[in-house]
Order: sequence, then structure tokens, then C-alpha cells
Amino acid sequence: MVRAPFFRRPLAAILAVLLALGPGGSVYAEGLPDLGDAAQSDISPLVEKKVGEQIFNDIRRDPDYLNDPEVTDYLERLGGRLTAASPDPAFGYTFFAIKDPTINAFATFGGYVAVNTGLLTAAQTESELAGVLAHEISHVTQHHLARGIAKEKQNSIAAMITMALAMLAARSNSQVAGAAMASAQAGAIQSSLAFSREFEREADRIGFQTLQKAGFDPHGMADFFARLQKATRLYENNAPVYLRTHPLTVERISDMQNRVQNVPYRQVPDTADFQLVRAKLRAMEGTPKEAVAHFEEVLRERKFVNEASAHLGLARAALRAKDVATAERELQVLRRAKVNSALVESLAAETRLAAGDLVGAEAAYRDGLKRFPFAKGLIYGLGDTIFVAGRYTEAVAFAEAQSQAYPQDPTFYLLLAKSHAALGHRLPQHRALAEAYALQGKTAEAVEQLNLAQRAGDGNFYEQSVVDARLKALKARQAEEQRR
Repeated sequence: MVRAPFFRRPLAAILAVLLALGPGGSVYAEGLPDLGDAAQSDISPLVEKKVGEQIFNDIRRDPDYLNDPEVTDYLERLGGRLTAASPDPAFGYTFFAIKDPTINAFATFGGYVAVNTGLLTAAQTESELAGVLAHEISHVTQHHLARGIAKEKQNSIAAMITMALAMLAARSNSQVAGAAMASAQAGAIQSSLAFSREFEREADRIGFQTLQKAGFDPHGMADFFARLQKATRLYENNAPVYLRTHPLTVERISDMQNRVQNVPYRQVPDTADFQLVRAKLRAMEGTPKEAVAHFEEVLRERKFVNEASAHLGLARAALRAKDVATAERELQVLRRAKVNSALVESLAAETRLAAGDLVGAEAAYRDGLKRFPFAKGLIYGLGDTIFVAGRYTEAVAFAEAQSQAYPQDPTFYLLLAKSHAALGHRLPQHRALAEAYALQGKTAEAVEQLNLAQRAGDGNFYEQSVVDARLKALKARQAEEQRR
């Protein structure tokens, strides 16, 4: 049975926004950034951002969204390095992972770039992965989705919206795209498909420049796409999703190969985290027993590209299997090899937790943060450990400090809410939970929590006033959303 794609709910969100901002609304706007004539669109960047935010909030509610701070941190670092070298580095991007073994990635409105875990594990080098991300970033900088919609604006708004949904769905799942396109006008479909092929070539060209400027091996893009093209001979009608949603043509492959011919080859080493993140993802696949057996075989047969990552993978798989002794042994191998990564530090803390050593786990998190102060996995872990230790007042102070440092991260408001709840502080509990919901795009739930905060009866005048003001603002946002 084919699993329903996670992207169906976001498509509904786009439909609502575009219907509201249609012919009489503000979709068609002037003043786009000057990125050259090829990048011009009739849809304002503000609308792109708003739609992208709604899509992302919907994706985050889906079980296929990978809420792993270490994987996300890695993608954000890699993506940040590439966007800094892109034509529009100030645009603002969000990179995230989807739990899906298929090889795919897609970019949607507003700079939201998704990467399937299957792509992360299939890329043989970091430059190959960076090449795919550079291609997707170029779809964003060139406003391809918005331009595709604008191109069809001579058609009815209904047909235009249908094509928007089809084009966006194609970035995630070609079957969804086919269903969406079935209801669109045949001529518009063919026109958009041809237009998308132009977009792919443009994304290849600009992505190649971005990849080279960011210091990666530009051969990585050509190597990855050429390997996927070769794979089509084996897959026949069941080609990888990336090939079906990003059609490769002879011309595209030839263009890539011609570009790299003029660039001297230079070996660009992978970062340690590239291999470690891939190993962590592989350790999450299958049953714990299967994951352990896989890494034991890799180490026994010496089939690894990077030995340290194989040891980390075995340790992670052992933790899943509740084999603390093996995890501890593999951790010591990593320590002796002096592997410098926040992923090793979090592994050390989680191994202590699995052994029931709460004090040791907290010490490991604190030691790790001395070396990697911005590692979200370590920060989250320390906060949770303080809470589990029953030091709720300290957990409140920790969560408040982190929510100020990372005001867009709902995780710290959730920690703040449960810490206040443990202390019996009803008003601040509901207020913190409201902020978490608001950041996740759950406006109705946020309003409900603030209503509860108003009735809590345990806040002072200042706290009550803050709740009243915030409730008024969120009710206004709720009313705006309902008008859509």
C-alpha cells in the first residue's frame, strides 16, 4: 500500500492563502529584488514567506518530519555555507529533514528547503550533498515556484492555483503532482512542464556557481546527477523520486559535464559531521538488532569510508538495543581517536542516561557545551536532564534564558511550560505553552491556552496584563487566518 504523502495538508494551506490573495488581493506585487530579468516574478517575497511559513508549520506536525536537533544543525550549517555564496544570501532560509528513505529534496516558498534522509545516506561525498542543496537553493533565489504561477496568470485563478499545487507537490511526490495536474487545463500543464525544465537548467547553472564559490568540489553536482541518471537503466519505470520530480535530460547532464571540464579537480575533504550524521541516520533504520548487525559487519569487513562514523553508528544502534556496554565501548574508541564533534558529546551523555547515571549525563552535557556552546542537541539534553532531576526552579531559569537566546524555538517554551506546571504555576504554564503553540502556527490552541491563563488566578497585575495584551494580538491573528 502506498503511504499518503505528508505534503497533502500543506497543499491545502497554500490553496487557502492563494485563494485569499488572488486576483483582487496582494499576490501580484511590485518591488522584487533585482536578481536579473530571469528571476522576476509577479508574486511578492512577503507572500512567498507567508505561504512558506504555513507550509512548514504544517510539515512540522507530520510524523515524517525529523525533529532531530543534530541533523537539523548539520543541515543548517551546510545550507548556511551555501546560501552565503548564493545570489541572494540575505533572503533567509530554513533547512530541515524528512524521514523518508527515497532520494529526494525540494524547496518551497520562502526559502524552506527539505532534505530526505534517503538523500543524506545516498550521497557519497559532502560535495555531492552540497550540490543537490545548491540546486534547491537556486530554485529559491530565482523564485521558480512563484514565477511558474505568474506565468499562468493569463489563465483563470482556479487553474493557476491548481498548477501552483501541482508544481509544489512535484517537489515532494510525483504521484501527488500527477493527481493535482489531472484537474488542470492540458495546455497549461504542458506549458508549465516545459517551463519547469527551463527552471532545472537555470538551477543547475546557478547552483554550480554557488557550489564552487562556497568552496566545495563542483564535480560533486555532476557526479551525483550522472550516477542517478545511470541508475534509471536499472529502475526503469520505478526511478528514484528525485529523478521523477527533477527530470534529468541529456542536455542537463552534458551542460554539467561541460562546466566541470573547465574546473581543475581538487579534493575537498568531508567534514566529520557529514559522516557522523549519516551514520546516526543509518543506525535509526530497521530494527535495533538489524542496525547493530549492519555496523558490526561494516567494522568486521572494514567496509567503511570513515571508521569513526562506523563506531558512532554501532554505538547509536546499541543504545536502541539497550546494550549500554557496547555503546560505552564504542564511545571509548571515539574518545581515543579524538573525534571532535558535538555528536560524540551527546552520545556520551545519552549513554550515561541509558545507564541510569543522571549526574554523569548532566556533567557530559555541560562538558560538551563548553566545547560546542551552540549545539542544540546538547542544549536540549541539558534542559531535559535538569527537569528530570526534579530541579524545576532551575529548569525554569534555564528555559527562560534559552527562549531569549532562541526566541523562535518552541522547544524552550515547552520546557518552560512543563517546569512551571511541576511547580504549580498555572498562569506562566499556560502562557509558555501558548507561545510554543504560536511559534508552531497553532493559533487557536495558543488562544485557548491564554484564555486558561486569564482564568488561572495566580498571577500578579503585571503578568495578567501581559497575558491580556498577548491574547488580544493572537485573537487578531486568528481572525486574519479565519478570513482566508
